[in-house]
Amino acid sequence: MADPSLFLAPQMFEFGWAFDDWPRLGRGTLVGHLLECAGQVSGGYFADPGFKDVEDLARLGFPLAEIDADGNAVITKVAGSGGRVSRASCVEQLIYEVHDPAAYLTPDVTADFSQVGFVEEGVDRVRAQGASGRARPDQLKVSVGYLDGWIGEGQMSYGGPGAVARADLAREVVLKRLALIGVNMQDLRAELIGMDSLHGPRSSVEPWEVRLRVAARCDERSDAVRVGNEVETLYTNGPAGGGGASKSVRQVVAVGSLLLPREAVKPRIEE
Repeated sequence: MADPSLFLAPQMFEFGWAFDDWPRLGRGTLVGHLLECAGQVSGGYFADPGFKDVEDLARLGFPLAEIDADGNAVITKVAGSGGRVSRASCVEQLIYEVHDPAAYLTPDVTADFSQVGFVEEGVDRVRAQGASGRARPDQLKVSVGYLDGWIGEGQMSYGGPGAVARADLAREVVLKRLALIGVNMQDLRAELIGMDSLHGPRSSVEPWEVRLRVAARCDERSDAVRVGNEVETLYTNGPAGGGGASKSVRQVVAVGSLLLPREAVKPRIEE
């Protein structure tokens, strides 16, 4: 089941669409794709002050679609609610998780979004048009969860003059300590949140406060525990002015995806 399938099914039921009515299934899948992230298309995740302003976000209205029997739709929201439904918000949601717009694969249809357009018909009313579809894929994607070790993590904040230098020293201390005590790690990240944790290379502007984060994936829980412990010891053993320490250990449930022949999957409905 794909996310838009939850919106396609009631359309098929209401309008009596056949399971091989590919153009209508493609249009219905577009509606589902636009609605599947709820408040994103009505201004939630879309909001970016000064660039994409959205009013009354605290009272965000979730989107709804007015759909005709051919799958053509107007995207809108409850009158008087906060948020914003616009051509721009619909375009953002349209390209979300789409690799090939001419072949958006779902279990129900291969949807074609390559000719989709949006027309604003009024305040918070956008018509979606141009979607189509062709035969559904012969294979189904299956995601399998499996246990894949442990993640140990520790964090510590530094603020005021010299915050970055002290956090850098703290990071150096923790990494050397983990090597000295022989923690077995498969993956390791040591970063300063507010400085280099998201975009890599540092900016030229030094922040007033940063937070050191050290996290490692380990085969054994005992090794993962030691990662957070070494960060916590910075309270008195590391650079001055650290505070707000936290640590955690969690088991990793990883996901692997593969394709199976459709006929190998047997649906079962339980009441």
